Amino acid sequence: MDWTAGYASDVEYTAGFYREQSPTYLNFACVLNGYEPVALNKPYTYFELGFGRGLTANILAASNPNGQFFAADFNPSHVAGARQLADSAQLNNLTLLENNFEDLAQGKVDLPSFDFITLHGIYTWVTAENQQHIVNFIARYLKPGGIVYLSYNAMPGWAMTLPLQRLLTEHADLHPNRSDEQINQAAKFIEKLEELQAGYFTVNPGLKARMEMLKNGSRNYLVHEYMHKHWKPVYHADVARDLAGAKLDYIGSADLPFAYQALFLNAERLALLSSVTDRTMRETMIDYFMNTSFRKDVFMRGARRINAVRQSELLAQTGLALMLPRADVNLAMKLSIGEVNGRAEVYGPVLDAIAKQPHTMNELGAAPGLVGQTYGNLTQIAAMLVASGQAGVFTSVNSAASPDAAKRLNRALAAQVRYGDEYQALCSPLLGSGVNVGFLERLFYLVVSQQPKVNDAQILAKEAWKVMAVQGRRMMKDGKSLDGEEDNIVELSNQFTVLLQNKLPLWKHLRMI
Repeated sequence: MDWTAGYASDVEYTAGFYREQSPTYLNFACVLNGYEPVALNKPYTYFELGFGRGLTANILAASNPNGQFFAADFNPSHVAGARQLADSAQLNNLTLLENNFEDLAQGKVDLPSFDFITLHGIYTWVTAENQQHIVNFIARYLKPGGIVYLSYNAMPGWAMTLPLQRLLTEHADLHPNRSDEQINQAAKFIEKLEELQAGYFTVNPGLKARMEMLKNGSRNYLVHEYMHKHWKPVYHADVARDLAGAKLDYIGSADLPFAYQALFLNAERLALLSSVTDRTMRETMIDYFMNTSFRKDVFMRGARRINAVRQSELLAQTGLALMLPRADVNLAMKLSIGEVNGRAEVYGPVLDAIAKQPHTMNELGAAPGLVGQTYGNLTQIAAMLVASGQAGVFTSVNSAASPDAAKRLNRALAAQVRYGDEYQALCSPLLGSGVNVGFLERLFYLVVSQQPKVNDAQILAKEAWKVMAVQGRRMMKDGKSLDGEEDNIVELSNQFTVLLQNKLPLWKHLRMI
């Protein structure tokens, strides 16, 4: 029997971190949309279905010591790698399981009930039977008041690309091989069709971005995005009806700007939307307005609406932390809804405050230039900065929690730069979440954590060069690779000087180091 059920499992998935799966982030999305969140000031439980390489599960467990985290994947290589990472950080609140959805849904593993159940992307990659197992698992284990996060490939945004995916899998069937080789061969074949101006490509110029990704994107990503036999983007209405079988209600998007419809819908579209009372139909209309291709849905079991007073109480306990130097903040924010331009006179006082240190909304309300601002206005500013990746949200629970496990995991993740560039994130115990961090920054973290009392960029650069030299990596300057040891160390030293001045203080604010 084929244990993969048509899923391309011979090539590992990319080791991505997805912040929308964090408890703090999901709670913020709930409050933003007017619903009572899960209490994080007492022990809670969390389950991730189909954890891939396990980076998200590890980061969330390490940065949220108040939670007990469980995660399952049916790919044994994924499980082995994730367990090795968890062991290196000595995480005692993370249980990683090698089980398929059917085993889990049928209760073959002894599990508690859960406050959070999340899954990223996988719902539209698996069979209809496995989709039902997922729903059954949620029905069996989600607590009343619990939150489900489910992201998936959505229609109508994928409509134009459906024939492209079909062509990829049809070509792969004729060329048995490892999935990454199949995607390489199929991509070359499709490129020839494009060069010959096949009608499908000429009448669909919008395919350009997909074709560019097919040519140059990560093979591991492309295999898992396109090569599953049961790959099928779905409409929100279908997902909402599926999850209604587990007594779930849709409460909003984890893509935060969607809480502010006036930002992306003009008056005429808003008027038409307001004329429709059915929530599912309204979401479908938005998907057609925006040609949505990927959704980040948040559902609740026993969703409870909150009034303005309760919402303000919860927002007052929510904080905002800057995630990049103040001078690097860009108020022309490119978001999923389009570009949003924040006015400097509105955003400036918020950014000035959180550049000094993280602030709760309550503290922001008393900051210079912000006295008299409502939580509603501050929250919209926060949502845009978070959505653009320039800030992160936190709660008082995380600001008081021990950072020890997170720092252990960060050292383990940074140490992985000795072998490659897979784990491109570190965790912030303040945010209860992760921060995407490039290779050079993780290399910097590694040498700084090994020599915490050293603040000489040149000394740190010499240690970093030892790691890079073994791998044959070289620094780049003016678009060219540097050859000699001395030149590489000089450039590393220049980069580390900037990181010592700008990045290290931010990491300390985020309690990462």
